[in-house]
Amino acid sequence: MIDRATIDRIMDAANIVDVVSEFVSLRKSGANYKGLCPFHDDRTPSFSVSPARGIYKCFSCGKAGNAANFIMEHEQLSYPDALRWLARKYHIEIKERELTDEERQQENERESIFIVNEWAAGYFNDVLHKEPDGQAIGMAYFRSRGFRDDIIAKFKLGFALPRRNAMVEQARTRGYKDDYLVKSGLCVRRDDGSLYDRFAGRVIFPWMGVSGKVTAFGGRLLDARTKGVAQKYVNSPDSVVYHKDHELYGLYQAKKAIAKEGCVYMVEGYTDVISMHQCGIENVVANSGTALSVHQIRLLRRFTENIVLLYDGDEAGIHAALRGTDMLLAEGMKIKILLLPDNEDPDSFARKHTAVEFREYIASHQTDFMEFKTQLMLRGETDPIKRSEAIQGIVRSISVIKDQIVRATYVKDCAMRIGIPEQTLINEMNKLIRHDREEQERQTQREEERKRAQAPERSRLGPPQASERVEEMEKLLIQLVVRHGGEVVLRNVDRGDGTTCDLTVVEYVYYSLEEDELQLANPLYRRIFLEALEYVTTGGDDLLGHFQMHPDVEVSSLATRLGVDSYVLSASNQVRTGEEPLRVQTEHLLLDYRMALLQGHIEQLQKQLLASDDEEERSQCLSQLGALLSMRQEIAKRSGKSIII
Repeated sequence: MIDRATIDRIMDAANIVDVVSEFVSLRKSGANYKGLCPFHDDRTPSFSVSPARGIYKCFSCGKAGNAANFIMEHEQLSYPDALRWLARKYHIEIKERELTDEERQQENERESIFIVNEWAAGYFNDVLHKEPDGQAIGMAYFRSRGFRDDIIAKFKLGFALPRRNAMVEQARTRGYKDDYLVKSGLCVRRDDGSLYDRFAGRVIFPWMGVSGKVTAFGGRLLDARTKGVAQKYVNSPDSVVYHKDHELYGLYQAKKAIAKEGCVYMVEGYTDVISMHQCGIENVVANSGTALSVHQIRLLRRFTENIVLLYDGDEAGIHAALRGTDMLLAEGMKIKILLLPDNEDPDSFARKHTAVEFREYIASHQTDFMEFKTQLMLRGETDPIKRSEAIQGIVRSISVIKDQIVRATYVKDCAMRIGIPEQTLINEMNKLIRHDREEQERQTQREEERKRAQAPERSRLGPPQASERVEEMEKLLIQLVVRHGGEVVLRNVDRGDGTTCDLTVVEYVYYSLEEDELQLANPLYRRIFLEALEYVTTGGDDLLGHFQMHPDVEVSSLATRLGVDSYVLSASNQVRTGEEPLRVQTEHLLLDYRMALLQGHIEQLQKQLLASDDEEERSQCLSQLGALLSMRQEIAKRSGKSIII
């Protein structure tokens, strides 16, 4: 357990801009910072970070919270683990009691795999430096690639002993369970139940997520055994902490350089990334020979929209450069292509050149993607059919670009290069766009039909319109309480015993609801409301700050969302503050809430009346309905609204 004083120290030290910048490229925008939201497919910066208030808010998907909430949401951590993450970042000591055996067993699977992976990375690194085989085989290989000690440490490189159960035995002596060794992908279970090391006899390249946690491993087979071996590299299988199409090798080490340079270099392999780092070029990542996925592209786009595909100049390199480019364009990335000289790859080229020389080569030889594709696909092609197919492929790439101006520019440039009228290309492109749009609409329709088919039948009681209205009004009431709950709205109220008192917003709402024996239906809203009442009556004076820094992530996230306006009104249109306007606003909200509750009851009775054949039941319904309609009319008069019956 972490005591409250330590939590307060951690939250006081946590700089929201500093924390979010670990994962999102932020740019100054007035008093705040903006960037692409990491929680949804964000194409235009809708993610705002306020250093003054210590919160973040996405105005598109609605995610909001403080520094701890962000780490919880982004890294899928519990609240205590998010606090530990922040404490490590800001060098704050946390004194906790030792977990019992039972509590240790209850550690969730995700965290357990992270722990096993972190231990394994250290174990492989120790073997590399301390074991004879590690020195003779593993270190000899890394030295042959020219890797320095600081680079080996930076990427946590290691070596797995050739004996097939060496790591298993060591892990067991440290108390790690077989189950997690298998689930992490470090070991494989034989049919007889025994385990063997997946990476035995290989040099190890740990994969680190954006936060720096070890998520998986890659292992390369060495010496003569690599000749004729189809599977020179072996990677960890997918697990609860690792999905290969979601990760990019080297992103953790590269993210700051990517944000600083405003560009990322994409290469194929581990050694390409490492050699370029050693050369002095750090804004580089690898997809490790697999086709790029949407997840990887969106992960990169948080940091930059500019990407240079850096591959060998042979046929395989050209094929790799073309792979996934339409997906990159569709996600709004700006693509350049650079093919290295014959018999060179990023690894060998980086070892022969300084960072300055490498960057100069990139600047003078990189080509815009569309120019590259046009030259490549039409080079020496005279067959009309093949030429038309190549042109259609080029137009297909242009059609996926979302930005109309960029799209139009490419069409114009393409028309000039291939000698076809611009309008012809536009017509073909529009056909492709319409086809894709129709296909997307059909897909959306099929998905909606599937959801409707799977959705449980709604209860005949409680019409959805009424319940949604009640939910909306309760949300507005809680927003009022969170923002203004401690402000006085009525002064010198008679207690009934000859004394007077002042009523705050939260007290006014409480007594008003108590008068009609009402309570909020939403459990979370009800909990926040009662805590707000206790906080104010015991002398608390900052309800919004109290709830935004609440240890319950659900409470703090909701409070942050309610505390931030989706739109900022001009000064002349903003709601006036002060006791009188606030009291009027509170009264109207309470009346609207009662109206929503009444409307729900009225619609239920009307439904019951139509469904019933029993005269006595119908008579009771009519009587109750009449009373409710009269109450609704009275509330309407008090709120100044007209009800047409």
